[in-house]
Amino acid sequence: MMKIIVVDDEETIVETVENKLRKEGYTVFTAGTAEEGMRLYRLIKPDLLLLDIMLPQRSGVDLARAIRKDSSVPVIFLTAKASEDDRVKGLEIADDYIVKPFSLAEVAARVKSVLRRATGETPNEILESGNLRIDPRTHEAWLDDKTVQLSPKEFALLYFLVRHKGQVFSREILLDRVWGQDAYVSARTVDVHVRWLRERVETEPSRPERLLTVRGVGYKFIG
Repeated sequence: MMKIIVVDDEETIVETVENKLRKEGYTVFTAGTAEEGMRLYRLIKPDLLLLDIMLPQRSGVDLARAIRKDSSVPVIFLTAKASEDDRVKGLEIADDYIVKPFSLAEVAARVKSVLRRATGETPNEILESGNLRIDPRTHEAWLDDKTVQLSPKEFALLYFLVRHKGQVFSREILLDRVWGQDAYVSARTVDVHVRWLRERVETEPSRPERLLTVRGVGYKFIG
């Protein structure tokens, strides 16, 4: 049975989400602070975490970043922060982003979708392109043997584009293939992640030579 940790300081939300997920067949653990959430994470090693962003003392974003240093376990943010900028920044760290108020059916569906993607078959081929090397087994990338720090979604996007080097993909296709059909994000999310990737893998991000824009179509990686 899959284990899920819910971290939120609103008791009503915790109780209703916990009950719904238990009915869906998950084992659920709950916490009201980031510190409690981290203790549970270390003890339980869950299959997924649902995190509120605006927690007391330490935010859910800080907790997610700390967990990301240790694991690629799926994280979904549950939050009242609803602007597009908040969503984009949240998805730099998390696998999905659910805005309050939400329906319990939506939460269950998004949890199922993220877990399906996380446990599905993942390519394990190490890719090399010039001085860039990417290892999906460890979620690490290197430029000239120097580690490139990437968020989970940045890594997934880079790996997908390098694996299909030379092919042009629209924003819609990238959203589907990297974020998944059930991800509630806009095409701008792709643009932002491409910009972040250029800052990491291009010598001059403002004049990209590897991760190119094909005007009116989308993006491609060429070398």
